[in-house]
Amino acid sequence: MQEVDVAALSRLVLWAAFALAVVFGAIAQRTHFCTMGAVSDIVTMGDWTRMRMWVAAIGVAMLGFNGMVALGWIEAGKSIYAGPRVIWLSALTGGALFGFGMVLASGCGSKTLVRIGGGNLKSLVVFVVLGLAAFATLRGLTAVWRVATVDRVAFELPAGQDLPSLLAAATGAARGTLAAVVGGGLGLLLLAWAFAARSARTADNLLGGLGIGAVVAAMWWVSGRLGHLAEDPNTLQEAFVATNSQRMESLTFVAPIAYTIDWLIFFSDKSKVLTIAVVTTVGVIVGSAAHALATRSFRWEGFRDAEDTALHLIGAVLMGVGGVTAMGCTIGQGLSGVSTLSLSSFVAVAGILGGAFAALRWQVWRLERQA
Repeated sequence: MQEVDVAALSRLVLWAAFALAVVFGAIAQRTHFCTMGAVSDIVTMGDWTRMRMWVAAIGVAMLGFNGMVALGWIEAGKSIYAGPRVIWLSALTGGALFGFGMVLASGCGSKTLVRIGGGNLKSLVVFVVLGLAAFATLRGLTAVWRVATVDRVAFELPAGQDLPSLLAAATGAARGTLAAVVGGGLGLLLLAWAFAARSARTADNLLGGLGIGAVVAAMWWVSGRLGHLAEDPNTLQEAFVATNSQRMESLTFVAPIAYTIDWLIFFSDKSKVLTIAVVTTVGVIVGSAAHALATRSFRWEGFRDAEDTALHLIGAVLMGVGGVTAMGCTIGQGLSGVSTLSLSSFVAVAGILGGAFAALRWQVWRLERQA
């Protein structure tokens, strides 16, 4: 067997992940890609244009991921999203908390990073508070509460919870074939709906939908194919290099923000190494800043008043707690998770959208009451 230079492979994976995150940040900055904004446009103006961009990104990510499954390059069950244990209440509750919080905080985790790159100091505060809340929900006080409550409500499946694995177990058909048929069919349907309206076929919408989806799919390849070791020479076990979960990963922006803060604080600790989570968090900020500076759209922005500050702080805490509980955000579950066709991911997305809708209606009610 050919000997693998794990350190060199890790550097290659990290640089590839960083480059993709820079592209993500630049595209999101240019196209105003934002799930919270998409829901807000629907609630306040009845405009579905940005929602169609988000759905197009899901379609592209779904096509890319399931195409690689069909080719035998990756397996959904080797991600955090598609294991046999379905923690549906965690996905629903965490998703709702995250969705409500992202409205209060003016955007989800990825939008927070994009806004930081554009000069938004409010988002820098959200970044820190979100990261601390997420870390507490990974390993601290709220982690104990999470494990003792919603995580207990779950059920086990005989196979992975991704639709191709479930159908393969029920029908005996090949999982790769089912991934191509189901994932390909759903992905194409989503793209057809996303671009059915003429307003959705603008240059920015095409770039946002197709570009963001392609970046998510490419990250699956980087982590699941390029960074995959059938047998790590150090442990003699299967491994995915440079990941925090020890599984293949794509883009997500809640736990990675916590890992980034942890890495910065304990930088001198040699056990704290760079991971995909850390470099993609930094990469999105760099990509957004590069585009903002190049287009002269970089602007410093701070809090309006004490109420604005309080709402952003509460929103950041809800996103940190909710995002970890749901195992992802609008990108982590909404794009990366859904692309695997995981049942929990669909439940989490429903929770996120429901929470965002509730928060937006609450904001409208407050404005009407003040008037």
